[in-house]
Amino acid sequence: MVSQRDRDILRGDLRARSKLSTADRESLLKSYLPEDLSRPERRRPHKTPIRSFFRSQLHHFAYALTHIIFGIIVRLLQAYHAVVDRVFAIVYHHHRTPELIRKDVRGLKRLPQHLSTILTLRKEDDALAVLMDEVAELAAWSSCAGIPQLSIYEKTGVLKSCIPALHQIITTKLASYYGSPDQQPTLHLYAPHHPVEGSTTNPGKSTLTVLLLSSTDGRETIVDLTKTLAEMSQNGKLSPEDITPELVDAEISDITTQPLTAGTDTILKPEPDLLLVFSPYLKLDGYPPWQIRLTEMYCTGSRSHGVNGDGEAVEYQGYMRGLWHFAGAQMRFGR
Repeated sequence: MVSQRDRDILRGDLRARSKLSTADRESLLKSYLPEDLSRPERRRPHKTPIRSFFRSQLHHFAYALTHIIFGIIVRLLQAYHAVVDRVFAIVYHHHRTPELIRKDVRGLKRLPQHLSTILTLRKEDDALAVLMDEVAELAAWSSCAGIPQLSIYEKTGVLKSCIPALHQIITTKLASYYGSPDQQPTLHLYAPHHPVEGSTTNPGKSTLTVLLLSSTDGRETIVDLTKTLAEMSQNGKLSPEDITPELVDAEISDITTQPLTAGTDTILKPEPDLLLVFSPYLKLDGYPPWQIRLTEMYCTGSRSHGVNGDGEAVEYQGYMRGLWHFAGAQMRFGR
């Protein structure tokens, strides 16, 4: 607290403005200031330049050494996986022989009844031809392995615009595996909201169903269904209590479970058992989310290979690794 004497002196100084000098006012106020402010500021001692130089050089050396070690490890892993892939490609080559493919899958505990893959349209001039050949190869492998249903997801939907040509390419590929048409399975190729391309099912022959999907069959389908159900509820045609997950599942599943032909009652399995991604990383790229709630997913590539924007090539050894992974996976379904 300021004493009454000092208060009178200061107030008198304000009125007279000539009784106290600047030094007198500073000496008068100095006793009321905090002690830390009255002490001279202590400066932190500067580090010696030599010590700072050696410390920075040590940090740079440790950083460079860490990068070199990890670079060597990554290169060794890449070489290891490249050698393993080539060995698998030689040992497990199908030679376009259905018997060899059946032999490769004979020891598996289970096979997916509905296999799905994600393919990417590359940027080369013959990208569409390469993509259609990959679809044909996958169809032939699945048919020989005893997988009755195959769905192909390609984001842009370019395959849907050439269904007749793709059907012919798959038929030609099956002929190179099976030989005579009598031994080939009955092929049905279709896409949502597109007619089925293929012959009538023969009771004495196996059937291979190929479904083409794109990004419009995922998010846009759910949005359209939501709008339809909302309009029906507003118009009194549907009660809000009737909108259940079972109803949504039935409506969305109609896209992928339509009958193969008008005269048959064959129904397809809407949800894939196994989803193969020919890439080092899992990138669904807009795949319809409703259909893969309980799907086992597997990336065929190794993460040490890096990320390729166009994805990896569709190869038989990667296909077989996916089937091996599915056979050994534990299906808990949330339990």
